[in-house]
Amino acid sequence: MGREMADAFPEARLVFEEVDEALKQKLSHIIFEGPDDQLTLTENAQPAIMATSMAVLRVLEKQGNLTLAKVAAYVAGHSLGEYTALCAAGTFTLADTARLLKIRGQAMQKAVPVGQGAMAALLGLDYDAAAKIALEAAAGEVCVAANDNAPGQVVISGGLAAVDRALAIAAAQGVRKAVKLPVSAPFHCPLMQPAADAMAKALAEVAMNAPSVPLVANVLAEAVTDPARIRALLVEQVTGMVRWRESVMYLKAQGVDSTVELGAGKVLSGLVKRIEGDVATVSLQSPQDIEAFLKAL
Repeated sequence: MGREMADAFPEARLVFEEVDEALKQKLSHIIFEGPDDQLTLTENAQPAIMATSMAVLRVLEKQGNLTLAKVAAYVAGHSLGEYTALCAAGTFTLADTARLLKIRGQAMQKAVPVGQGAMAALLGLDYDAAAKIALEAAAGEVCVAANDNAPGQVVISGGLAAVDRALAIAAAQGVRKAVKLPVSAPFHCPLMQPAADAMAKALAEVAMNAPSVPLVANVLAEAVTDPARIRALLVEQVTGMVRWRESVMYLKAQGVDSTVELGAGKVLSGLVKRIEGDVATVSLQSPQDIEAFLKAL
């Protein structure tokens, strides 16, 4: 992940080097070489995904002689990607973003002991139906809709027993597919409150600027620019639902007709097409992608 960019462009290498320095860790080696079990630890995965996305952005800016504010009307990111979006828009420095995501990953992992929480994807259901199953399954415990990703794709999160009950209810109702996710903690649910408290402390100690481009916040599905409001929303996001479907609908309502996904993978581009099929999408993750995109601008 990210190695091709780092090999081809010095501005990409500088991103990985700065993240390594900020974390006092050779994270770039894990990003480029693995092993997978180290890369997928949430405390490594979160800053790693951010660094890879920011490397692509820095190359795009340098090679295209452009700035984000000139070519984008909004920024948005899914969960940890919201920090990347804010880094891209200049709210946080790259070093501070890396440190915040390291803290976020560690705090999320510590919030719930391994094996006591779970997440599951309910496919083929709209949000209301999925939320109803989660509520029924909770039975006094925690089970909530955590990610409203796209029509027919809702992720629930909570205590292990409650999520297992939700899967059983979904199966009994003939839901097309309900599958437990291979995650290390139940993200975006009230069980993450200790992590939210840790992020409130960490965010209070970091300098923040107004973003150069408005952020469409996960928990609001609306644009925000005030740093104090953004700080509060980032804390709320740890336990709150990622309203990605509504965020994309909001962007479309504001006149957005194309999105550019930066970094590893094409997951968000796929979700955008499912939510608003006439919004053009492009995913940039290689030198070839960037070359083609700049030619098309």
